[in-house]
Amino acid sequence: MRLCGPPQPAPRAPDVNALLAQAAPHPSGVTFLDLHERELHLRWAEIHARARRVAASLETLGVCPGDRVAVILRTEPAFVDALFGTLLAGAVPVPLYPPVRLGRMEEYLSATARMIRVSGARLVLANGAVRRLLGEVVARARPELGCRSVEGLERSGRELARAVDPGDLALVQFSSGSTVDPKPVALTHASVVAHTAAILDLVRPTPDDKLVSWLPLYHDMGLIGCLLGAASYPGPLVLIPPEHFLARPALWLRALARHRGTVSAAPSFAYAYAAERVRDEDLEGLDLSQWRIALDGAEPVAAEVLRRFAARFARFGFDARALMPVYGLSEAALAVTFTPRRDSWRSRRLDPVALASRGDVEEGRREVVSVGTPIPGVEVEVRGASGEVLPERRLGRVFVRGASVMRGYLGQPEATARALRGGWLDTGDLGFVEGGELYVHGRAKDVVILRGANHAPDELEAPLQAVAGIRPGCAVAVGFQPDDSGEELLLLAERAGRPGEDPAVEGAARRAVLERTGVRPHAVVLLPPGTLPRTSSGKMRRGEALRRYLAGELAPPRQVTALTVAREMARSALAYARMRHTRDWVNRE
Repeated sequence: MRLCGPPQPAPRAPDVNALLAQAAPHPSGVTFLDLHERELHLRWAEIHARARRVAASLETLGVCPGDRVAVILRTEPAFVDALFGTLLAGAVPVPLYPPVRLGRMEEYLSATARMIRVSGARLVLANGAVRRLLGEVVARARPELGCRSVEGLERSGRELARAVDPGDLALVQFSSGSTVDPKPVALTHASVVAHTAAILDLVRPTPDDKLVSWLPLYHDMGLIGCLLGAASYPGPLVLIPPEHFLARPALWLRALARHRGTVSAAPSFAYAYAAERVRDEDLEGLDLSQWRIALDGAEPVAAEVLRRFAARFARFGFDARALMPVYGLSEAALAVTFTPRRDSWRSRRLDPVALASRGDVEEGRREVVSVGTPIPGVEVEVRGASGEVLPERRLGRVFVRGASVMRGYLGQPEATARALRGGWLDTGDLGFVEGGELYVHGRAKDVVILRGANHAPDELEAPLQAVAGIRPGCAVAVGFQPDDSGEELLLLAERAGRPGEDPAVEGAARRAVLERTGVRPHAVVLLPPGTLPRTSSGKMRRGEALRRYLAGELAPPRQVTALTVAREMARSALAYARMRHTRDWVNRE
């Protein structure tokens, strides 16, 4: 069955540069919030002026139209300068995540150098401590124009704002990499402005609306959904660095209350994290009743988490009807489906055995949440193994078509051909349609096959959420072959208690999974906190976890101390020094 969204609305401007120019006269802008709730505000006019000066500086450095520029910055004004400055120079920003997990520095260096090479970035923009840690990344990737600090670029005496065509490349954003290495998703200006127009058509912002976000700006939800969405409207945006949210989750809700924020988005783990960690005294005297759209996406939506969050913050005026499960992926720019406006979100209880063995949707114990209907301009099909469109209540592969779908994977024609077929994007996700709405059942590559039946891993992981001694959201279910008898279920979970408690916790985990799913785990392995590999957006990399486990390489991150940081900075400085002595790198640092 095919689901079709409303007609694609006309974009508010032909390209992203024009969107920013249109936003400049608006009195609102972006407010940056630090860990102590101090604020720095930049009006859209100031953001536009700074970006024009950065664009002129980039031209002086040798950046040409169409060049890719890697942006490795935290949530700070410099990120906005670099992003819009690169665009106004006619170049293409490639947002990459900064080094935040120093205990896995070697892993970060290798992954980031690869992404710079794959994207073809000629220049890296970074700042301060982040730049001081990037020496080895730059040495490995060797971008032609080196690594530059953004600080000072906005003080150029000149300004530049190059014209671009809607079909020009606007952005390269990397896919999450939950099942394979992240791929460079190429999005045109036309795709991006079409997407922001579709989101605004759904949200229907008013002059009283304010967007509050802690989502990282290198991720599609934070970048396209929040920053570019606010510029497209235009309207006010409050930004909290993600590391500050993780350290003090009350910042998110306090910012929503203090700024009377009406729209915010987060993955399920954030709603669970806030419900668990935010104390009543953190919100004393504050009101969340104005929060009218609370989007939940980027990872499987957990019904119990939605209920827990709504109940936890009802006393502060939060309306459960604000919760809106959504579905999307970077290859579609961001969003694919939104929950329609109604009294509450919907869920469906499924029989995991019928779904696993026959692909039939039947009543059972496992709760799956509807992620709604296609956004404007988007079509969705659920297809069978032979490519046929399946009827309602049949599990299949999710395909998407629309104006915001990527041009392809940059420089990877074979991967592009596998993902795009006749204008349709193969999302790699499994799902089904019921009542005209989409229900997502997990990634096809993550499916655990046990005795001929297909099980979504989150179905097997969900029972572990309530097991004392296991960190919530820090477990993966994978299939493996311990011998020649066939595939078995392996559970890898990070412990929340002491290692001496492991036998009791393992037993509780086995019972919980067996009672909820009817599947008996072959092995439960408890690990130190932080051991399981994650994507830059925090998703678990199940396949990589299994690979490391089988190879004996599944280990926790190194302990980070002041000495660790000093050592990494010294290694980086040495790498920069070596490059300065190379003829091709003279004066390029």
